[in-house]
Amino acid sequence: MVVCIAEKPSVAREIANVLGAKTQKDGYLEGNGYQVTWTFGHLCELKEPHEYTPMWKSWSLGQLPMIPPRFGIKLKQDKGVEKQFHIIEGLMQKADEIINCGDAGQEGELIQRWVMQKAGARCPVKRLWVNSLTEEAIREGFQTLKDQSAYQGLYEAGLMRAIGDWLLGMNATRLYTQKYAAGKRQVLSVGRVQTPTLALVVARQREIDNFVPRQSWVLSTLYRDTKFNAIERDEEAEAEDAAAVAAAAEKGKKQKSKGIIYKPLEYATEAEGNSVLDLIKEKPFTVLSVEKKKGTEAPPRLYDLTGLQVDCNKKLGLSAEQTLSIIQSLYEKKVTTYPRVDTTFLPDDVYAKCPQTMNGLYQTKFAGVAPYADLIRPLGGGKPLRKSKKVFDNSKVTDHHAIIPTGVIPQGLPELEQKVFDLVARAFIAAFYDDCKFETTTVMGEVKPSGDKQILFRTTGKVIIEEGWRVVFKKKVETSEEDSEQASLPVFEKGESGPHIPSLSEKWTTPPKPYTDATLLRAMETAGKTVEDEELRDALKENGIGRPSTRAAIIETLIRRHYIRRERSSLHPTQTGFELIDLIHEELLKSAELTGRWEKKLRQIERHEYEARTFLDELKQMVSDIVLAVLREKKSPA
Repeated sequence: MVVCIAEKPSVAREIANVLGAKTQKDGYLEGNGYQVTWTFGHLCELKEPHEYTPMWKSWSLGQLPMIPPRFGIKLKQDKGVEKQFHIIEGLMQKADEIINCGDAGQEGELIQRWVMQKAGARCPVKRLWVNSLTEEAIREGFQTLKDQSAYQGLYEAGLMRAIGDWLLGMNATRLYTQKYAAGKRQVLSVGRVQTPTLALVVARQREIDNFVPRQSWVLSTLYRDTKFNAIERDEEAEAEDAAAVAAAAEKGKKQKSKGIIYKPLEYATEAEGNSVLDLIKEKPFTVLSVEKKKGTEAPPRLYDLTGLQVDCNKKLGLSAEQTLSIIQSLYEKKVTTYPRVDTTFLPDDVYAKCPQTMNGLYQTKFAGVAPYADLIRPLGGGKPLRKSKKVFDNSKVTDHHAIIPTGVIPQGLPELEQKVFDLVARAFIAAFYDDCKFETTTVMGEVKPSGDKQILFRTTGKVIIEEGWRVVFKKKVETSEEDSEQASLPVFEKGESGPHIPSLSEKWTTPPKPYTDATLLRAMETAGKTVEDEELRDALKENGIGRPSTRAAIIETLIRRHYIRRERSSLHPTQTGFELIDLIHEELLKSAELTGRWEKKLRQIERHEYEARTFLDELKQMVSDIVLAVLREKKSPA
């Protein structure tokens, strides 16, 4: 008998249906030579400290660090868990073969392996790896089963993550609680990911609280009903650009210089600005140059989990946790692919299935309306779908690809699920449209107040020549902030001159904005660095803190433990959160960048590029060093 074990009952039913195991038993389904059973998340967990030695039952600084010679697992204390485990155990003891059908990810691998270890499974084990729960995907998955050993790196990375969280969380929490909160009946919870995340929120709030606004005055002028802003050369930026070009050349790389760089011309006082205003208001404005550049804009990337959570927070007001719950539900309803992913690319072999997926979207209707039919129709007509390297790239895909529709027609989706599905569907459709083509016009002008003195002015305009993929988001684009930048300019000629109306406006610098779910997720993804460029963000993902699947839970954990609070869409630290970060002097515990390096090693373990044993030794040494350093702190912070 072949025993298949899924991560939850709903997934087990889908698998059993494909395999023909339709006889319902207590805790499993049977038929056609298969028994399909399930866990419900983690049935097993690492043992508590006191289960290694009674000495660790009481919280005492003298017992730290707690480093078990060998880590062990135990069943969760829950009657339902115990009942289901004993059913699984009985099946596995008699099995000829086991197929691990857990979620296709690091955590899913760990959940099922722990259950098999606890059950004492001895027979051969194979792994089902699917990107969606459609019947076709499951059948293909069973035709391409691999031996469990092929996923050993994935298991070891998950195991080291769990052990690392235990070592750091158990020791640091007891350490700081006993040293700084003993007798206060307060637990100071410290974690490998949660503490650096809290530190990001605290640091941002301190930037806001300590921000001192700076006033300046900005000069602009109105020429032929067009606003021009005063500018000056940015010598500092030009020096940085020259240094970057030189550094690239040293490495044998070519990097094009940006040339002359300008910045807004600002005056420190109103009087200074008005003195210039008085000098130029009677002088003519002259057009120095008119430069037109044609450009293209590629479709937005497909969604990874973080990208989807960011957009759902911005556009739908959903928290990261709400988005994860909704996209998980859509996955289980077979209408979208596996959600816990960190890539925005698809492998080449998915391309052949895309027309079928597009056909499913074409037939999709919500409230009797087919929202995608008119968008898909221009892609048809017998011509092949566009295949872009910015979408299909095997080198950018490991275990899973970007989140896309499966082609299964959604039925009866609740409103929020429909809206999230719509984001995923439109991103997928847009990926096959042509680039948007536009023309940007930059007009430079000058006013000479006296002699050779020159005040430079500039304005830009952008005109869409061919909308391309933008038609897929037409309603959203038309109401976006980008509209203000889309206006075309009048026709200007180099050398033309005429009267103008200059003006001076007051400007104040503004503090940084509090984190939202969206911006905090991006900060976690890039280890605290503010990055807009997508390629650079990809490079930084290796050092991000947390996993795409766990970041939402980290935010909610910080809220539940009263370290941060959510006010409308903003996230703010509580007084307790401030105090905890102030207590922690060990930079490793609160540095997003340093913790990100740890995450990188876990990914390397997954790819067999780093030894799990080496990582474990480093963990033990790090925890020992932290404990020793904190114990040596002579004075508790006030």
